[in-house]
Formats: sequence, structure tokens, C-alpha cells
Amino acid sequence: MSTVTIHTIPAAVHGRYLLRMPESSVSEGLLAGFHGYGETAGDELERLASISGASNWCLCSIEALHRFRNTKGNPGASWMTSSDRELRIAENIRYVDEVLAAALRQCCPGCRIVLHGFSQGAGMACRAAVLGKNEVSGVMLLGGDIPPELDRFDRMKAVHLVRGNRDPLYTEERFMQDAARLRDAGVPCRAVPFAGGHGTNSAYYRLAGEFLGQLSD
Repeated sequence: MSTVTIHTIPAAVHGRYLLRMPESSVSEGLLAGFHGYGETAGDELERLASISGASNWCLCSIEALHRFRNTKGNPGASWMTSSDRELRIAENIRYVDEVLAAALRQCCPGCRIVLHGFSQGAGMACRAAVLGKNEVSGVMLLGGDIPPELDRFDRMKAVHLVRGNRDPLYTEERFMQDAARLRDAGVPCRAVPFAGGHGTNSAYYRLAGEFLGQLSD
């Protein structure tokens, strides 16, 4: 029987992102979001728009490149698979770099960037901040852990790390470990639990708005 070998080859694909301009004439900055597993850019844009004070920001919701139908039969997407992991990470970083550059040109050239990630998107937000070309002013993480291989946490500048106290996926133990990693690296980290599960509610949106407000001061 002949030997089977595995090869990879680059291919061009199209990703999509949603952009919402600020209501005010002067933008506070670009708030870019990464959705969770099986979600779409529309899901994340709805989260971003619900954050207190977000109406004064340019909102950009980035959709993952790996699309499929989720368990409800609806369109969804994923940021990562276990197959060819390093290649996928590099592809995602290049993709996000291009989206952020385009969003800045369209919305607020030269303005600051804040990243927001939910669940699986939290890891992507971390990778974009640490490995990407664009400098960020802060990173907001909800219900998702920091990838274990990352360091150079100084590039995240300031982190808003939040967990619902009934979240069965992002455990309290992992939440505390992530907060300790950031603090040990000297990164300002606001680690806050809230009354909720694996998702958002009014309490979360208020906490997120407080963090954005602090960055604006």
C-alpha cells in the first residue's frame, strides 16, 4: 500500500464584518468584537451595541472564517479548529489585521482600538491584541479563557475580565487563573464576576460600559 502524505496550500477566502458608525460626530474609538462558537457577526454586534456608552464608539463585529450550520440549523461560524491549528491562528491574525485596518479607514482613522471577545471569541481577541499589527488600548473578555500559549500580555494594555457566576463553561478556577496570569505580568486587570450564566445581561452591559468609560477618561 502506498504512503499517504499530508500537504497544505494557501487559498483566498472572503470574510465579512459589520460596521456601525457612532451617533456622535466625534468617535470615542473603534470597539471591535469577536463572537462565540456557532454565532455570527450579527450576534456580536448586538452585544457591542448594548454596552453602556457604546453609541459613541464605532462598532465593528468580525465574523469567523470557518462557517457552518449550528445545532439549531442556523448559519454560524467558528474561530478555531484542532486541525492545522498554527496555520489557522496565523490566518485569523492576518484576517483580523486587515479588517481592523479597513474599519479604521472607514470610521475613525488613527483612533484607539478596544477589543471585545465572547466565549470562543475571547481567545481570538487575546490573539489579535498580542499577535496582531494593531496596538490596542484595552481588551474586554467575557466567558472565555486566555489561550495558554500567549505571553507578551503588555500588548493588551488593560483587561476587563468578566465571568457569570453560573457559567458552566468558563469555570471560576480558570477565571481566577487568567486574572492571576495578567496580574503577574503587570497588566492592569479588572476581574469581575456578575450574576448570570454563559452570556450577557443588563448587569454585564453596565460593567462593560464602566470599563469603556474609564478608558475614555
